[in-house]
Amino acid sequence: MAQPIEDYAVIGDLQTAALVGRDGSIDWLCLPRFDSGACFAALLGDRDNGHWTLAPAPDEGTENTTSTDGTDGTDGTDDGDEGDGVPARCASRSYLPDTLILETVWETATGSVRVYDFMPQRDRTPDVMRIVEGVTGHVSMRSVLRLRFDYGHVVPWMRRCDGHRVAVAGPDSVWLRSVPEVHTYGQDFSTRSEFTVAAGERVAFVLTWHPSHESQPDLVDPYEALEQSREDWQEWAAKCTYQGPYREAVMRSLITLKGLTYAPTGGIVAAPTTSLPEELGGVRNWDYRYCWLRDSTLALSALVRTGYIEEAGAWRDWLLRAVAGDPADLQIMYGLGGERRLPEAELDWLAGYAGSAPVRIGNAAVHQLQLDIYGEVIDSLALARSFGLRNKPTAWSLQNAFLEFLESRWREPDEGLWEVRGPRRHFVHSKVMAWVAADRAVRTMERDPSLPGDPDRWRAMRDEVHREVCEKGFDAERNTFTQSYGSPELDAATLLIPRVGFLPPHDPRVVGTVDAVREELCEDGLLLRYSTDGTSVDGLPGTEAPFLVCSFWLADALYLIGRTEEATALFERLLSLRNDVGLLAEEYDVHRGRQLGNFPQAFSHIGLVGTALALSGRATAD
Repeated sequence: MAQPIEDYAVIGDLQTAALVGRDGSIDWLCLPRFDSGACFAALLGDRDNGHWTLAPAPDEGTENTTSTDGTDGTDGTDDGDEGDGVPARCASRSYLPDTLILETVWETATGSVRVYDFMPQRDRTPDVMRIVEGVTGHVSMRSVLRLRFDYGHVVPWMRRCDGHRVAVAGPDSVWLRSVPEVHTYGQDFSTRSEFTVAAGERVAFVLTWHPSHESQPDLVDPYEALEQSREDWQEWAAKCTYQGPYREAVMRSLITLKGLTYAPTGGIVAAPTTSLPEELGGVRNWDYRYCWLRDSTLALSALVRTGYIEEAGAWRDWLLRAVAGDPADLQIMYGLGGERRLPEAELDWLAGYAGSAPVRIGNAAVHQLQLDIYGEVIDSLALARSFGLRNKPTAWSLQNAFLEFLESRWREPDEGLWEVRGPRRHFVHSKVMAWVAADRAVRTMERDPSLPGDPDRWRAMRDEVHREVCEKGFDAERNTFTQSYGSPELDAATLLIPRVGFLPPHDPRVVGTVDAVREELCEDGLLLRYSTDGTSVDGLPGTEAPFLVCSFWLADALYLIGRTEEATALFERLLSLRNDVGLLAEEYDVHRGRQLGNFPQAFSHIGLVGTALALSGRATAD
């Protein structure tokens, strides 16, 4: 079984990412892109579904002495994990300052070592590099590489070539070498090596994916790549303009968001994983390795407010390509390059994280109608413009097209922010974001009267949406906005009403909503998205844990209505839920004290940055 979600750290090269556990095992890696098939899928199954463990060798007596020649073929007969042993967990780990380079320190009875895990930013082929460096004494190390292509399903054919171990299956090949070269052998369908590192010595492993029909990939010096990667990340981090409180947490979240960016196109994935459950043993397991417009626009907001205008431009250009065509065909998510077809399928050979099946790839929610995304896109483009992003005529034309579509459709029910798989409803948040779309368009044209369009038309739409939401989406008896028209249910998304400017923070309806949501949706002080009892609107069985971004929204709302001490206390509690390297998943199980959901989750880190900016005195709405 995979280790707790919070025991993982992420490394990446701005095109894909890997999860590295505290036991030194890489249990998840998709090559060559975030949305490619995984070659390490132990995270969603067991070690026979692929992993790469590099750690001090287990104590004598725990090793399996089965021998095979390991010269070619499939490296012997598969006995699962027999012979892998269970090494001690690391003594400590952290990222090198302002980088995505993971440093893990191991201490043993004979000495100590540090291991650097990283993926250099690349032009074409992805490399995973693991450098072992002796610190004191001497340490016996073991590497166990078990490659399984197609999400842990396909055992590759292994061969030797020019100092490499080469795994090939279909279109994929992976090349493994070490510097200096250490002996490798095959056992239990895995490639293994044992070696000893003394103080001051270094051994590096380089794993490179390459199309199987092409010749050997170019060699990269891993020690030079380490220094170059450090420089690349620290140069990027130095551009951050935020110097307020909690800067370390903000910077780690920004680096995480950058790490979730697909550099060739500018798209931003919601998470690098699929099917990490919202409930252990449950079925709420979804594929997040795509570019949600909502998540991407909110990530853009976090980045642009902290000085990263270049990222805003890259995302804007990705958006213009992805959504080109009829606004009625706008999807809530796209592939990394703007692909529209993301068919959902279940992988029945994977048991799921902690037995949480099914494991899904693709996402059927791509076909949903979510009217709020039009407002979020227009809001983000207006924000980027206000921070100096140069206008493109096509961008303003796109916004006008969105508005014309929204003008004719905002009165309809939709699936809403939370992608419910039950009947469509008139979600209050969706209507509020329709108001945001019209409001931002009006304000943009007021600032720049030369822009083509009819501001009076959008003012009329803005006013009509506002009247309807206040009439149909507000429960006067309970003094709170509800999840949808005519429903008694509440929704954490209504906490965004003051943040987007729909009503001023001290409006009694806003204060009442904050109090009601806090009372009815809190679980041990953290916020659920909505109720998942028998009346749940999402059409799914089971429950889920508190959704972390909602608790950040609550902290924002508390701050905006003047309860700064409560906001600060909640924010600092949320910071304490990060794992040891500063990462957050989607949800937090307060009963088990564990992170749940896909990891690391862009939405959670976006919330962290937004609340830090609010508490520092920076406005959270345009």
